Amino acid sequence: MKALLFGLIALPALVSAKALDPVSLRDQALKDEVAWHLVEGLTTEVGPRLAGSASDERARHWAVAKLTELGFANVRIEPFEINGWARGVEQGEILAPFPQRLVLTALGGSGATPPEGLVGEVVGFGSLAELEAAPDSAIKGKVVFIWHRMSATQDGSSYRAFGPVRMAGPALAASKGAVAVVVRSVGTDHHRLAHAGATYWKEAQTPIPAAALSVPDAEQLERILGYGKPVQLKLVLTPRFTRRTTIGNVVAEIPGRDPSAGIVLVGGHLDSWDLGTGAIDDAAGLAIMTAAARIVARAGKPLRTIRVVWFGSEETGEQGGAAYYNMHGKEKHALAAESDSGADRVWRFDTSVRDPSILPIQRLGALLAPLGISQGANDAQGGADVRLLVKSGAFTILLRQDMSHYFDIHHTADDTLDKIDPTQLQQNVAAWTALLAVAADAPDRPENDVNGSKTPPIQQH
Repeated sequence: MKALLFGLIALPALVSAKALDPVSLRDQALKDEVAWHLVEGLTTEVGPRLAGSASDERARHWAVAKLTELGFANVRIEPFEINGWARGVEQGEILAPFPQRLVLTALGGSGATPPEGLVGEVVGFGSLAELEAAPDSAIKGKVVFIWHRMSATQDGSSYRAFGPVRMAGPALAASKGAVAVVVRSVGTDHHRLAHAGATYWKEAQTPIPAAALSVPDAEQLERILGYGKPVQLKLVLTPRFTRRTTIGNVVAEIPGRDPSAGIVLVGGHLDSWDLGTGAIDDAAGLAIMTAAARIVARAGKPLRTIRVVWFGSEETGEQGGAAYYNMHGKEKHALAAESDSGADRVWRFDTSVRDPSILPIQRLGALLAPLGISQGANDAQGGADVRLLVKSGAFTILLRQDMSHYFDIHHTADDTLDKIDPTQLQQNVAAWTALLAVAADAPDRPENDVNGSKTPPIQQH
């Protein structure tokens, strides 16, 4: 049935030069089910997609087949290479003073313990700054534990403040002589699930074992340290670095009427961590962008080419965005944007637009307001996969999803399809459809646009 569904919704021949109607397309998107079927298919038929793994390769071929069935043009895989990493055995336990097992997971890029494990005394720090200020003599030969107090925010900004505990903490501890590192998971839940994620080593630095504890286990270890007794921790982590392997970005297009008008690039990342099935991170983002682009394409041929990119290897170092930039950075990108913040409703949009002839902001605001989306700041920097394009001059739009609960399941085994609300997913598709209809078809001169005009509200059917 799913194959038949995709076959039936293939795009028609795009020959019309008629201006797109963003209001009608926005309202159509609120009933469109393509995004849901894409998320369901990717998380069910492929599942976890750790960059460089066999399932990651299957995901790319799955993507090419689906994008082709949906009628996109120029569908291809653009290859690049990465250094692979694979998860192994993961065990942790406190040996003294209060013996008990811990729930943890190896961080991406972690080094390995001996097969029989590693035992060390724990030294704890309440922040990255505390660790940095500590003398090397207090850390050498110890297992470093770093905790924090991350809280939920609607815009996800707490991740910027506390993410470095995971990303940079292990390298800092290793530089001070630590034999291993455990961090409190960078998450806002209290489920007994550890949050995976990458950690980054300094050049020529030998990775040491590094793991994230579930939030309840991290709080337990913090309490035990508070007794003032020596704490002995045993870790068994056996990840391995695999050979250099070729992966790739999956690219598809809706050709525009005027190649000189530039490219409107939208996308998300295809790879995911391997504990869950990568539903909110980032199958949802891929599905939202792809469904929105398809709705616009079915209405007629836009002025600008819409390019949909399913980026590879975002989670393990943002190599997909860098590879795309190296290959296409000199092309004219009128807009570069991505969806990578889950599947909950969009509540605000931020911009980095300097020229209203490319994207009339007042018009976009009027289109998005009936969806409950307000206009934010004009200081958006772009997501991880499009950041280099934005730095080089491309405009970007950030449709901010409600992230109040995103970091409850981010990078955990709980990142599964059942966490996605189909109605909220459709609101995302509607928002991006309106944005694409304006961005891909806005006149070249601002005086030809309806900037500031009132846009009719959503039609209820």
